Amino acid sequence: MDFKQNYFQIFQLDVSFQVNLEQLSQRFQELQLKVHPDKFVVASDQEKRLAVQWATQINAAFDTLKQPLSRAIYLLKLRQIDLEANPNLSPVFLMGQVELRETLDEIEEEGEVALPKLAAFKKKLKEAMGKTELEFGRLYQAGEQASVAEKAAIQLVYELQFTHKLLIAVNLVEEKLLGY
Repeated sequence: MDFKQNYFQIFQLDVSFQVNLEQLSQRFQELQLKVHPDKFVVASDQEKRLAVQWATQINAAFDTLKQPLSRAIYLLKLRQIDLEANPNLSPVFLMGQVELRETLDEIEEEGEVALPKLAAFKKKLKEAMGKTELEFGRLYQAGEQASVAEKAAIQLVYELQFTHKLLIAVNLVEEKLLGY
């Protein structure tokens, strides 16, 4: 096995935002069976080390490719694009995020009776995230031909990061309201 392979090559997948998750999971299981350290108990120390390194690489690749946000960030990384710690985002988007956070705070203050509102809010966020993911995938593919599309795809990843963090906050509020 070649440690220089990118994550898509490890799983024999096309480099694309669109990933067949069933195929990814199946190939993950197949690779794990081949390189699991338990299979190398009687092997040399070097073979044991390589098995552990490969298992670690396969796990990292799987964890990255199975989630849309981490997959998008990885795709940009393959193009030598590193995300900024403090990106310049549109004021309209940022104001929208502030409003969403305020809505979440209001729902949380209402308590358990607001669970249906919270469910609707969560659904709305997931739908928005899905649309952003689709647009990223489209722009990422077009980015090879157009730097404008690539820049827009980068902005969408920043938006996905914000939405992902908001969904985590929604889940925490949900757990709190349900008493978990």
